[in-house]
Amino acid sequence: MSDFSLELSEDHLQLQKWVHDFAENVVRPVAHEWDEREEFPWPVVQEAANIGLYGFDFMANVFTDPTGLTLPVCLEELWWGDAGIGLALFGSALAAAGISGNGTPEQVIEWVPQCYGTPEKIQLGAFCVSEPDAGSDVSSLRTRAVYDEANDEWVLNGTKAWITNGGIADVHVVVAAVDPALKGRGQASFIVPPGTKGLSQGQKYQKHGIRASHTAEVVLDDVRVPGRCLLGGKEKLDAKLARARDAGHTGAKQPAMATFEATRPAVGAQALGIARAAYEYSLEYAKERHAFGRPIIMNQAIAFKLADMRMEIDAARLLVWRAAWMARNGKQFVAGEGSMSKLKAGEVAVKVTEEAIQILGGYGYTREYPVERWHRDAKIYTIFEGTSEIQRLVIARAISGLRVE
Repeated sequence: MSDFSLELSEDHLQLQKWVHDFAENVVRPVAHEWDEREEFPWPVVQEAANIGLYGFDFMANVFTDPTGLTLPVCLEELWWGDAGIGLALFGSALAAAGISGNGTPEQVIEWVPQCYGTPEKIQLGAFCVSEPDAGSDVSSLRTRAVYDEANDEWVLNGTKAWITNGGIADVHVVVAAVDPALKGRGQASFIVPPGTKGLSQGQKYQKHGIRASHTAEVVLDDVRVPGRCLLGGKEKLDAKLARARDAGHTGAKQPAMATFEATRPAVGAQALGIARAAYEYSLEYAKERHAFGRPIIMNQAIAFKLADMRMEIDAARLLVWRAAWMARNGKQFVAGEGSMSKLKAGEVAVKVTEEAIQILGGYGYTREYPVERWHRDAKIYTIFEGTSEIQRLVIARAISGLRVE
């Protein structure tokens, strides 16, 4: 008797309904408004914090699920509500993941809760990697971290770009070059505590989609942080740098890449939520919209689009769930399974939302209907946390064992 199953547990189903109800009753009714305003939706985040959906305890429970499925299940439901508001609610999780993936147990205990705060005092976290000239190529960061031994402080200088919650966050996690000659092997991650002098917000980006999510530059001008804010500690960093200089390779992942690899299935789940929203909306529309005396879904041209949309969404979800389970259970991504899940889900979201507009016709192209917003939101999923091209590169290198360029 096999114990293999693709059924969600009762706990998963209850959590799925809880998040779906919040997405349906709180997020969707205001999604258009916050998209138009292009502002961080503080009232929605406050409501999420009040019920325990935004907070350290919720994230801790999510990440301790042995199946790894709680996070993708919740993310799909929330993004079904709205992607921009979803990112406003979960943007802090990337900072928390950066701390958890690179910090000591003591640092995790101290700083991860500060990425969320409390319902009485909401806080945000920001993970700062990308730069104006270093997006996909995170090995070429120009932001420098120099150690001031006399004061046991690190001095950070540089500009980060495309940062979710950048400048408005309480806790910024900054990846910087300690030894630029070592490229990605000479990088380290640092906590910049709330109120630290020298950190400021640069330009706030006006975006094509996910407009309720705050995205901005972060400028670091002689930012001084205590030595204890080096994630992992100086002893571990010195040993890593020594091995890199002696042997040419540490065997360890770059701080940024370690975080991204762990979060890619979660990003794929976000894209799934957008795709499913567009599919469900266009399915109902096709049943109700009449042309030439019958519902338009009675035409194969429409029905086959919807059949393909459903098939691709389900296929992408299986890849996401597999990668999430593998990541949670310490299974090595031997064929780039994390990248597969993000690549497939992101491209499915773009295709499905485009087809949804096509099914709605002229209505789908107007802001009166949500499918055009979902289409705008979907596009970022072929770009951020590794473009589709980078995902294919990761997969190609994994399956070939060669340094494909």
